[in-house]
Amino acid sequence: MTYPFSAVVGMDDMRLALLLNAVSPAVGGVLVRGEKGTAKSTTVRALAAVLPPVAVVPGCRFACDPVTPDPGCPDGPHEPTAGGPVRPARLVELPVGASEDRVVGSLDLERALTEGVKAFEPGLLAAAHRGVLYVDEVNLLHDHLVDLLLDAAAMGTAYVEREGISVRHAARFLLVGTMNPEEGELRPQLLDRFGLTVEVAAPRDPAVRAEVVRRRFASDADPAGFAAAWSAEETGLADRIAAARARLPHVVLSDAALQQVTAVCAAFDVDGLRADLVTARAAIAHAAWSGRDEVTEDDVRVAARLALPHRRRRNPFDAPGLDEETLEQALSDSRPDDDPEDQGPEDGGPDGDGGPEDDGPDGGGSAAPTDPDNDPGNDDKGLSAPKVPDDGGQQPTTAPRGESGGRTEAAPAPDQAAAAPSETFRARRLEVPGIGAGAAGRRSRARSERGRVVGSTRPVANVTKLHLTDTVLAAAPHQRARGRTGPGLRIAREDLRQATLEGREGNLVLFVVDASGSMGARARMGTVKGAVLSLLVDAYQRRDKVGLVTFRGAGAELALPPTWSVEAAAARLAELPTGGRTPLAAGLLRAAEVLRVERIRDPQRRPLLVVVTDGRATGARGGAALAEAHAAARLLAAAGVASVVVDCESGPVRLGLAAGLGAVLGGPTLAMADLAAGGLAATVRDARKAA
Repeated sequence: MTYPFSAVVGMDDMRLALLLNAVSPAVGGVLVRGEKGTAKSTTVRALAAVLPPVAVVPGCRFACDPVTPDPGCPDGPHEPTAGGPVRPARLVELPVGASEDRVVGSLDLERALTEGVKAFEPGLLAAAHRGVLYVDEVNLLHDHLVDLLLDAAAMGTAYVEREGISVRHAARFLLVGTMNPEEGELRPQLLDRFGLTVEVAAPRDPAVRAEVVRRRFASDADPAGFAAAWSAEETGLADRIAAARARLPHVVLSDAALQQVTAVCAAFDVDGLRADLVTARAAIAHAAWSGRDEVTEDDVRVAARLALPHRRRRNPFDAPGLDEETLEQALSDSRPDDDPEDQGPEDGGPDGDGGPEDDGPDGGGSAAPTDPDNDPGNDDKGLSAPKVPDDGGQQPTTAPRGESGGRTEAAPAPDQAAAAPSETFRARRLEVPGIGAGAAGRRSRARSERGRVVGSTRPVANVTKLHLTDTVLAAAPHQRARGRTGPGLRIAREDLRQATLEGREGNLVLFVVDASGSMGARARMGTVKGAVLSLLVDAYQRRDKVGLVTFRGAGAELALPPTWSVEAAAARLAELPTGGRTPLAAGLLRAAEVLRVERIRDPQRRPLLVVVTDGRATGARGGAALAEAHAAARLLAAAGVASVVVDCESGPVRLGLAAGLGAVLGGPTLAMADLAAGGLAATVRDARKAA
């Protein structure tokens, strides 16, 4: 039995965003970001129970409204009627591994070719029509599927185009995605397509945490009884959503309120105009939810806190955030001159018509946690003040440096403090040789469900990508034997051919970074970090999994186990100190062990080893250290690991040790300047000279 939405403790930001989208699906969906174990999925699954029920056309697989049926419904046409059977709003979950056919629906190509009929099987978009489509771990869903979902949510229509057959149907739903940022981020372009985004975290108040556990235990012990105890609150919340939907068309967005919306969006320098549209729609929905017929400044403030933070990202390492002072200043500057509140409210925001007693705490940006002693019926209080993540600057990770690269303060011996990374650049694409079959991405060649047609095979199951030419060629020799007399082609099941597509896959990019004392010489480590950060940005854009092994001193360390979070890798790299000997063999052996384990966990994902070093190897055994490093490199080469060596050696005298290591690994050796794509190579060369 579903956990009651009204019984969720805290999570005011998330609950408000979901409710605003329930009132006005035109807001564009909700993306919920947060650490694991914060009830993201529980809250989303509970939402469907408080949505108003929907009337449907009997027998329609696309849940058409009987009053205003879709004129293009594949199961239609339907005659408009006064009403029909009523069912609860659906919650449809989209698994991460879903194919495009499962999402949009599929055509039975065998029947289409052999019987000449359009046999369409609806997908998840049709099932979610007039309900909720929930995508858990949306950041792990392939980009083209995320694009497809967001396009359908924006247009309210799903299209299936294949082999000259076209099907369209209505697909209006509330799109909700949840993700853990530690597992990787969405691209900024996709982030922008979500209407609202909220950050959730576990409460730090022991009393609130205790209430969460108490309610969870009560629900597990007697799910039906727990749901019955909250039924009145659920019914009241559903009635309030229905009333807000009815009020929504009558809410007025005045010119003054619209001016505040656009002023706030301009103040935060967001790209495009989608932010203005979403903020305006969210402000209207919040006014309707609060029982007002006109948008107020408080509605604009709440909408901006939900709609703008994720649109301010400029690169993958930027955390979403919104500066409160900038927000309040933009609102203040856009007020009419005769506004009595022109000097700014003392409580951080004007009292709207609903007031704090109706909509929650004031606009100070930090919602009070739910009081477990309060009456459960008041559980929707405090929903109009979303928390805003701190957007402060990063703490410095280095000690002050002098003009010559030395430190003005003594670094702790024997290591040097972490060097600040140099500027990043657009990196060239490094590829794994051959053709793989891993998860879809943008790095190496692979057999995939998307890409260019390179051949065909006999299908082992239903045909999803028909190779029409090869199918016709396979059927052609049998036409006389099958008694063909007319112009039509007689095709049997054994003639069908499945198209083989070649696209790109994502790889596991494992960085092995030399952090020994030699890398600290001539301030090289800052340039090295800038280069690795550039490769991390490239890995993020190509949907790669990344890991980080560092070696210095007495051994090697797995600084970051393989993950999709390039932000975590960047943070580890920025904090990396240098110093000590160069145990190159230990670093390579540690990398070999990491890749062995990952091969068991994900055998389809091919690895790419990127070794960042000057090729030196030192240790207690003196000259034997280099021989040990080459022996470790031969083990990696024998295992078939694709490798690239980035040569960090600089200065007038060069030993060429990195190139020797690359030869043993069986991969190319690139100079730092060769990592940049196109004309940016000169920038990297200048950075090396400056170092």
